[in-house]
Amino acid sequence: MNYQIRFASPQDGDKLHSMLPRLAAFQLPENRKPKDTYSGDSKMLRKWIEGKEKDCFVYVAVNDSNHILGWSYVRMQPEFMSYEPGCHLEVILVDDDASGFGIGQALLKHSELEAKKRGAKSMTLHVWKNNKRARAIYEKNGFTDELSRYVKWL
Repeated sequence: MNYQIRFASPQDGDKLHSMLPRLAAFQLPENRKPKDTYSGDSKMLRKWIEGKEKDCFVYVAVNDSNHILGWSYVRMQPEFMSYEPGCHLEVILVDDDASGFGIGQALLKHSELEAKKRGAKSMTLHVWKNNKRARAIYEKNGFTDELSRYVKWL
C-alpha cells in the first residue's frame, strides 16, 4: 500500500474525528463504554482544529488520493516526574482497512522524530492493559510498561 506521512491541517479535522471510534476496537474492560474511551480525545481534537492547542502536532498517513489512512496526535509537555522536556502520544490510530501495512509504526516514528526536534527527551502514552495488539507494537518500538492504573467501581 502506497502512503505518505504529512502534518495534518484543521481541514482534515472532520475525517480525523470520524475515525475516533477505532480507538475502542478491542475488548474493553468491564464498566467501560466505547464512546467514553475517546470522548476526551474528541474534545482535544476540536480544540486543535480551532487553533487552541499550540503545544500539539498531528500527523496523518494518506494514500495517493489524499485519503486519510491513520493519524497521530502528540502533546508537548514536561515528563511527569523529572519535568524534563517530553511529550505524550495522545492518539495513534489506523483505519481498519489500512491495518497491517506498517502505517501505525510509520506514524509513531514520525511523531518521535518531530517530538525530538522540538526538544522532547521522552514520550509517554496510555494503552489499555487488554489491548494486546497495541501493547505489542509499543513494546516492539522500545516503549516499556512503567505504571499501572487501578480502578475500583463504587
